[in-house]
Amino acid sequence: MQITLKFYVIELSKYVITILMLLYTTLAVVCNFSQKKKLVSVFTSVQSGLMLLLLFLCFLDMTFVSGREEYLYLFAFITLFLFFMITIVSIIYDKSDRILLNNMCLLSGMGLCIVSRLSFNKAFRQYIITLISFAVCLAIPFLIDRLKFFRKLLWLYAASGIVILSLVLLTGRKTHGAFITYTIKGFTFQPSEFVKIIFLFFLAALLYKYNSFKWICISAIISGIYVLILVMSRDLGSALIFFVAYVMIVVMSTHNYLYLLSGLLGGAAACIVAYRLFDHVKVRVVAFLDPWTYIDDQAYQITQSLFAISSGGWFGNGLMQGRPSDIPFVDQDLVFSAVCEEFGLLFAICLLVICLCCFCRMMVLSASIADKFYQTVVYGIGIMYIFQVFLTVGGGTKFIPLTGVTLPFISSGGSSVMTTYIMFFIVQGIVIKSRNYDARTERKTERVPSDKKV
Repeated sequence: MQITLKFYVIELSKYVITILMLLYTTLAVVCNFSQKKKLVSVFTSVQSGLMLLLLFLCFLDMTFVSGREEYLYLFAFITLFLFFMITIVSIIYDKSDRILLNNMCLLSGMGLCIVSRLSFNKAFRQYIITLISFAVCLAIPFLIDRLKFFRKLLWLYAASGIVILSLVLLTGRKTHGAFITYTIKGFTFQPSEFVKIIFLFFLAALLYKYNSFKWICISAIISGIYVLILVMSRDLGSALIFFVAYVMIVVMSTHNYLYLLSGLLGGAAACIVAYRLFDHVKVRVVAFLDPWTYIDDQAYQITQSLFAISSGGWFGNGLMQGRPSDIPFVDQDLVFSAVCEEFGLLFAICLLVICLCCFCRMMVLSASIADKFYQTVVYGIGIMYIFQVFLTVGGGTKFIPLTGVTLPFISSGGSSVMTTYIMFFIVQGIVIKSRNYDARTERKTERVPSDKKV
């Protein structure tokens, strides 16, 4: 009797969870393109309810299947956190972008859910890091709205980023063959994640002040130093993200598509050089080109990823019914494969659509910002975010060779989670600053006719 009941609960929950995700995603797409503020306000409120119901069913499912009540306790903590975040941000910052905030909460909540399925201990640790990240990030919009010196720190950005990456290269810990982590008093983090933000502010400050060919060349040299240090550290995934962000930001700033062509040619040449210099790059290329021949060694990770994706079908095997632990480093590099296996392809596609909605929203918000410095920052954050999603999902599905980067908000990893929170709240801060400026300008414009009449 218990086995039969368990079977029906697992089967039914698969479809209900997928339907709720489809509803949330549909509303996210509509909100992204709708110009009706009242409609968006109603839909975002409905989204919040769907989000909490979705997470409740996921954690209830895991509790029922595993028999471990701690999953429900974790759900209660996550629910309180998400409710508090949506409420407090909306109250303190009434001009924040609710569409982006909702999607961030959904991705963060699902990330904690998926990581808890893979490792409860890691999920609890990630929950604590998420709380700390939110506490830190809550002040970011206030600081951006009040402080005016961010665009003046051009050379501080350039120097500090290079120094931090150099310290990691020279004194950092070796993790999976790359010097990417640093430990201070027992706390291990990945500095290159935080340097991404410094790098974006450096480019925005430089292109805000200078836009000539001479300064584009100077920016290329300094950016090349960033990328070179990352390559020497064997953090090739981050190096690729930095490189693509640089090319796209320069093209956006100058509207000169010759820079895009130069970037494509330079990137192709760099890939060839990396293939010849680094053995682990050769291994990943071999695994990409012919995984089935090397299924027992070099291609074991990617083949297990493909097995997991194909075994889930449209609605998945059900939570805790798959074997994601068969995939090496599944909670970091290949978490998308675990999503496909247990939640199904429909759910995974919805997850990608929400990521695309975040990117599209950032592009829309960037276009609405008059200040070129802040416009470039928001644009750069959007590019870095969606390209990292592309690298992770593309690598896990064998669309491109594996790069070893995390899926923002979803993968386990404290540095990745905290950095992504900071980047999203920087976008919120810039949007709030822009909307406050527009509101002040509108009030001044409305007062002008009455003054003239007096």
